[in-house]
Parts: sequence; structure tokens; C-alpha cells
Amino acid sequence: MIDHINTLKTSWYLSPPWRGTIPPVEVNLLERVYLRTTRTFGYCCGMQWKHECWLYTVICRDEIVHATEYQFIGTGQLETLTVQKPAFVLGQKVILCSYGDDTKQRLILGVVLVDKFWFYLVELVSPTLAETPTILNRFSLVGEKSLVCVNA
Repeated sequence: MIDHINTLKTSWYLSPPWRGTIPPVEVNLLERVYLRTTRTFGYCCGMQWKHECWLYTVICRDEIVHATEYQFIGTGQLETLTVQKPAFVLGQKVILCSYGDDTKQRLILGVVLVDKFWFYLVELVSPTLAETPTILNRFSLVGEKSLVCVNA
């Protein structure tokens, strides 16, 4: 007998939310940007797919700002931070280690730098038909050690 629920969950986690080819990002990670809204410079420390577009995380002085592509201008200059490159890229298939009995294969939907460590946005729980007040967010940032690359 076919396990339709598990098959649906598997295809859900691996169906790109951008519906096809991954849209290009406007700036690179660690690229210096000019925020139009605050008229200050910062650098892009992350991006995630949210609300049908890329949402960028920008560090501006000691403040973290979330912005769409229309709220900043990329400079093409990279910040000189001594951090390793991210281990995973946007849209990459990974295995989520040690997470329940659900299917463990996921897509990387975001990358963000937090305290000199890269974290990756993955979908932990598929959507439910009924609203569940206990699950506030289906997505979570996980560390590199919680993920394994899928060789495709």
C-alpha cells in the first residue's frame, strides 16, 4: 500500500516555493549595500524566500534590518569579514538530521549569518488544513551541523 501522506509531505518539502527556477538575488552575501529608507550603509548578512520574494537581512551599524530589493542599492563591494563561505546554497537539497519521523529531505530556503556562523532556513513542518495555534512558524533556522548535503 502506498503511503500517500508521506509522499505528499516529501514532495511538499522539495517543491520550490518560487515555482520553478530559483529567482536571482539582487546582492551577494556580505555585499555592502546602501539602504534607501535610512540613508545608511550596511552589508547583506542573509536572504530568505518569503512572501513570494527575496527578503534580505542587512546589518546596519548595530541594527538588523529586513529589506526587499527595492529598499537598497548594492555597491558590488564585499565586507571584509573573516568567516567561511556558507556550506549550503539557496535551493540546495539537504537532509535534516535528527528531526522526528517525518521525511528528512528539505530545500534551503534562506541563508543568514548570525554571530559569525551560517544558519539555513528550512521548512520544519508542512502546512496543515486547519489552523494550529501551537505551531507559530513552520520554518526554522538550523546550523550547518544539523544538515547533510544530498548528492543529486
